[in-house]
Amino acid sequence: MPTLARKLRLTDYFTLAFGTMVGVGWLVLMDDWLARGGPLGAALGFAFGGLLLIPVGYVYGQWVQRLPDAASEAAYTAQVFPPIVSFFTGWVMLLAYFIVCPWEAVAIGKVAAYIFPPLNSFALYSVAGQPVFLPRLLLGVAMTVFLAILNYRGIRLSATFQNWTASTVILIFLLLLAISAWRGSPTNFQPLFRATPFVSIVLTLQIVPYFLTGFESAPKCAEEANPEFKRTGYLCAIALALLIGAGFYALTIIAVGYIAPWQNLIGKRFATAIAFEQALGARWPVCLILVMAFFGLFQCFNGNFVASSRLLFAYGRRQTIPASFGRIHEKFQTPSIAILGIAAATIAGLLLGDALLVPVTEVGSMASAFGWLATCVSFFLVERNLRSRALTSLGILVAALLLLMKLVPAFPGHFTQPEWLALAIWLALGASLHLRSSSPPTSANSAAPR
Repeated sequence: MPTLARKLRLTDYFTLAFGTMVGVGWLVLMDDWLARGGPLGAALGFAFGGLLLIPVGYVYGQWVQRLPDAASEAAYTAQVFPPIVSFFTGWVMLLAYFIVCPWEAVAIGKVAAYIFPPLNSFALYSVAGQPVFLPRLLLGVAMTVFLAILNYRGIRLSATFQNWTASTVILIFLLLLAISAWRGSPTNFQPLFRATPFVSIVLTLQIVPYFLTGFESAPKCAEEANPEFKRTGYLCAIALALLIGAGFYALTIIAVGYIAPWQNLIGKRFATAIAFEQALGARWPVCLILVMAFFGLFQCFNGNFVASSRLLFAYGRRQTIPASFGRIHEKFQTPSIAILGIAAATIAGLLLGDALLVPVTEVGSMASAFGWLATCVSFFLVERNLRSRALTSLGILVAALLLLMKLVPAFPGHFTQPEWLALAIWLALGASLHLRSSSPPTSANSAAPR
């Protein structure tokens, strides 16, 4: 019986986790971040968010050493909770990864249209008042097909692609920091906060979980580790991805606020590119930033594609959804049917356009916090070491707070009717697939090779 190829090393796990976190938010949403907290408030919000999630990352690092299973959250919670709880925990977490795929497919067209405006032509139809353009649609489909083929033919190809895209993003990021330090001015940074320091940081902190979701993607590929890979490397990759990812966002905000007067950027689309263009009086910084944006799109799309296909595969193997999703390609040693399933679902989401994806994306943010909370609670219940329990308790508090911020009406940015509807549809889809499965759930202990 074929098994998944075991070819991943520490660098691969780091670039998978980092790439799954860092897409193009730093380009298309910079004006919103500055409007929330000002340059220092927004930067501190991302920095604190990364530090707060360290205990959650620690729990994932401990779990994957004990249970290297692609089902991840579903496998962890199955150790202490009933099978139905385990199923829906993993299913909700799958949404957090999967929904990024059609979103990135849409974003590719949006960024490309910034460079080539003619792409905003040949409107086929509209969804919620937002037109869907044929050239942008074809571009998103082409990128989805490319990543599907890449992942179908082997994890090594996918990992190499991820390494190159992540390296390119980091190198251009360092170059932009140097340019900002060279041409920027402290006067552009004033005022440091949009409101009071506390309010500025908290308003930014509310959105941080969505942009840092992805550090926990490494455990989804735990069964594909090279035989020489040490299991302690998972925790190292997760911690590095969290710290460097949070640092990336924080320093990018500082670089933008330092190189141009940040208050003039609020309400401007692609504010990061505008700031560098205004400061240098040239178009080439924009081209450089857009190259970085495309590579960010590629790495984020690929990282979430890998994570979601592995979760779907693990569910098929457990036969908690139709078993065909658990099939492994004999030649390429990849979860071929799960990969095709994620690709097809991505194209279906792409057809809806970005208008209807907004509420589902909000659900994705909640889904991450829910998965983190369930994972931490499960580990707390099985762990006996007091020090580990103390760290896990911090993770529980952080995840619970992030979850409440999305569900409790007292918090700004809480769930509204569209978000609840999107969540209900996703849960109904999971229940339907679960009922169609050919046999009852298998135990977590027998789901994966040790």
